[in-house]
Amino acid sequence: MQRIDVFNGDADGICALHQLRLNNPRPDALLVTGVKRDIGLLARLGDVRNSDITVLDISLDHNRAALASLLERGNRILYIDHHFSGPTPLSPDLEAHIDPQPQTCTSIIVDTLLHGQWRPWAIIGAFGDNLDESAHRLADSLSLDPGKVAMLKDMGILLNYNGYGAGLDDLFFHPADLYRQVSAYADPLTMYERSPALRVLKQGYEEDMERAMGEAPVRDSPGGRIFRLPAEPWARRVAGVFSNTLARQQPEKAHALIVPNSDGTLRISVRAPLSNRTGADALCRRFPTGGGRAAAAGINNLPTDQADVFMQAFMENF
Repeated sequence: MQRIDVFNGDADGICALHQLRLNNPRPDALLVTGVKRDIGLLARLGDVRNSDITVLDISLDHNRAALASLLERGNRILYIDHHFSGPTPLSPDLEAHIDPQPQTCTSIIVDTLLHGQWRPWAIIGAFGDNLDESAHRLADSLSLDPGKVAMLKDMGILLNYNGYGAGLDDLFFHPADLYRQVSAYADPLTMYERSPALRVLKQGYEEDMERAMGEAPVRDSPGGRIFRLPAEPWARRVAGVFSNTLARQQPEKAHALIVPNSDGTLRISVRAPLSNRTGADALCRRFPTGGGRAAAAGINNLPTDQADVFMQAFMENF
């Protein structure tokens, strides 16, 4: 039976898979992943049959048709996620663990299933998804000192930073390659001290964030701020971590970031206020190619003539 691991290319997807494989190694598994916004991953599996498939950190709702087709072809599927899912298909070949609560992520769900066996990696995944409060609660359960927690947070930010981009050419590492580098370490603090990949990501992150932090909002109201970055690879790479930083700066406000795509459409990132982590997914799903979770969502390809409509909807929603 073929084994396939399908996972989002951000920190949460990588750390969720790493926990599972530390617990149950599958070195022969085919890895299927991509940039963070590439969430229609099950469609890549084509006519796969009678295989053992694990799916992590991608919306079931966006993969519903492909999932149904895979189940019809005799595949056995473990599906773990925290995005909006809609109705979960009923099948004896589908084991689904889906929790869309705004303070959880896929890595935390996996941590619960594994009874905390590889919890430091769940902490990294939570930090990567800007769930600092949840990450700190997990760290407190391990009595980690502040210095170690800071290292785990740094890793979460850097692994997440690598996942953003319009395409793989924007990234420093293909997410599958970055996962393979992560998988060499059971202890994340050892990786933090030794990994050349993390040093590359840290340099890129600092350079890109320095550029982004010089930008002023194009809209600012008591309820939210909207920023726009140029159509450059650095802007596409930094979009997610910059959005998370803005949300931490003013937690009572929602935030949106607009970055032009190469095809002339707009890529939108939305963060609900940290003081009330709801509404981001509902707003983005009002537009074609939009989706995500309650606290953080986005639109992949917004037509430019819809920019003002989106900004008005954002300001009204928050």
